Amino acid sequence: MSADARRPLIAGNWKMHKTIAETRALLRELRAYPLPAGIDVVVAPPFTALVAASEELHGTAIGLGAQTMHEGEHGAYTGEISPLMLHEIGVRWVILGHSERRATCNESDAGVNRKVRSALAHGLTPIVAVGESEGEHRRGETHAIVVAQTRAAFANIEPDEVARCVVAYEPIWAIGTGLIDDPANANAVIAEIRASVAGLERARILYGGSMKGDNAAALMAQSDIDGGLIGGASLKAESFLAVIEAAAPRAGAT
Repeated sequence: MSADARRPLIAGNWKMHKTIAETRALLRELRAYPLPAGIDVVVAPPFTALVAASEELHGTAIGLGAQTMHEGEHGAYTGEISPLMLHEIGVRWVILGHSERRATCNESDAGVNRKVRSALAHGLTPIVAVGESEGEHRRGETHAIVVAQTRAAFANIEPDEVARCVVAYEPIWAIGTGLIDDPANANAVIAEIRASVAGLERARILYGGSMKGDNAAALMAQSDIDGGLIGGASLKAESFLAVIEAAAPRAGAT
């Protein structure tokens, strides 16, 4: 593993936002901006905009991600998208196990594990989301919940393969609320995640949940926070670029 394996990563999860035309417009804004050295940037538009996004990002340093995938290559899975389909159009990253999909699509820990294995087998880098609910946070169950989710996601995966992955710690109570976890506390949770599975000591672990330009620097100043999985702030070039710029000091430390 290279010395810069934990270089900062800023990934934008657009969720169910942006038409094809809007996707092209936003990516042209991002493409025109000289990104700071030493930082990886990924965007994850909706499925309908992935081909357009791939065209706009061709020849740039910005990576293309998907927001989920099915673990199978093909089959009778109405409405699903396979890793082969994603790879074919230039997708190289995929968000797996996001709390919204766990809640609304009944995704299980075992299902996330199958998807992680499939993504790795098909040349995609998984960004595995873990996080606790407000009630679990209030009851002091955060560490137990996120460690259990992390261990389940990477069950029976070799450490060298785990090291290729990314984890995003997203406290569910902070997503889209404007609230963030205290940076030192978030760092402690991420340190627990890092120590929970062999290989994660070499992997990048992100913080998500209302990260934006005015709080990103404090979060990424922490020793174990390697970047962010960005929701609302990734939908406009100005706010997304502010988060990217906030990662620059950490890039200089890698």
